[in-house]
Amino acid sequence: MEESNGIITEEEENGTEINEIEQSKVRLMRAFVEIEDPSVKEVDDLMIRRFLRARELDIEKASNLFLKYLSWRRSIIPNGFISPSEIPNELAQNKLFMQGVDKQNRPIVVVFGARHKPYKGSLEEFKRFVAYTLERICARMPAGQEKFVSVADLEGWGYTNSDIRGYLAALSILQDCFPERLGKLFIVHVPYIFMTAWKVVYPFIDSKTKKKIIFVENKKLRSTLLGDIDETQLPDVYGGKLSLVPIQDD
Repeated sequence: MEESNGIITEEEENGTEINEIEQSKVRLMRAFVEIEDPSVKEVDDLMIRRFLRARELDIEKASNLFLKYLSWRRSIIPNGFISPSEIPNELAQNKLFMQGVDKQNRPIVVVFGARHKPYKGSLEEFKRFVAYTLERICARMPAGQEKFVSVADLEGWGYTNSDIRGYLAALSILQDCFPERLGKLFIVHVPYIFMTAWKVVYPFIDSKTKKKIIFVENKKLRSTLLGDIDETQLPDVYGGKLSLVPIQDD
């Protein structure tokens, strides 16, 4: 599982007190889903809380989503992890990087859309790649942190990079299997032609996720990123101090 030792206590976490109603609903949801799937005993309270928050604390809806996630995980990650050897075409494109944290101590993930070559792999391999990257991001979360920040850089993006099926698959995995993990998404260097793909994908983005997405004008790129990320943590490609590190590298 993503985590194994997070237990919700009365202490403050991420600057907010744990809500007693949430605690109560976490216990109720855990009792319900453990009946359906005993493997839930291995899951921590924080994961259950994320699924609850993703469904506005509706126990029935959150439980259904969570049980679907467990089924998905057994299907796409049967060994408990995804090996780089299972996603060679995706990793060879060198399109996703992770380094540094923002001012809220959330890890920073940078993805280059123009390096995505859907014709060089399969949809199934891409789904495994998405799961692989999200697993690695979650495994590297600083203590007490649950969310990450991403910069999607579309400089040079063209129709050969467009992959509606892939985008929708990635969105589904992020929203349904890793809910409440994305803190903010900056979309930068956006070419006009990308908006044709965006119009297709946009209706499938849930309302919570939509609020986390920011399209950044080129002339305001550096100032916008520096509003959330200190220069010492900003990737060097945006005028910061940190070099890009591929997601597969330790």
